[in-house]
Amino acid sequence: MTAAALSPVARRVTYALLFEGIGLVISTLGLLAFSGSDTLTAGGAALGTMTIALLYNYAFNWAFEAWETRQPVRGRSPRRRLAHGILFEGGLVLLMVPFLAWWMGVGLVEAFLYDAGLVVFFAVYTLVFTWAFDRIFGLPESAR
Repeated sequence: MTAAALSPVARRVTYALLFEGIGLVISTLGLLAFSGSDTLTAGGAALGTMTIALLYNYAFNWAFEAWETRQPVRGRSPRRRLAHGILFEGGLVLLMVPFLAWWMGVGLVEAFLYDAGLVVFFAVYTLVFTWAFDRIFGLPESAR
């Protein structure tokens, strides 16, 4: 299958489904290995964090873009991008850590460590997955 065979919408849907599906399996296995919890607990934690991240991503970026449209200076400077990243990740931690603590029945420090592991994993995973996806499906029209 090549990029020419996929419309932009089909490409984005394929990317999202593969990215989230593979990420869910790997993060479940990671939580199983590092937490010593059962499959239902680890899988539920992985699915819950994925759902929280997807919903938060949408809501945060909607709010950020709404704020951004009211700013007199247009564009995304390094300072604005840094603020976006820090605010996004900070908010995500505030949502994820209590969820992981509750779902997995652990303290906030242990939940924070699990969350930190997920953040590191997804940073590396995103780079590797995106590279592999582009090698398999070709570059999108916008990048050719």
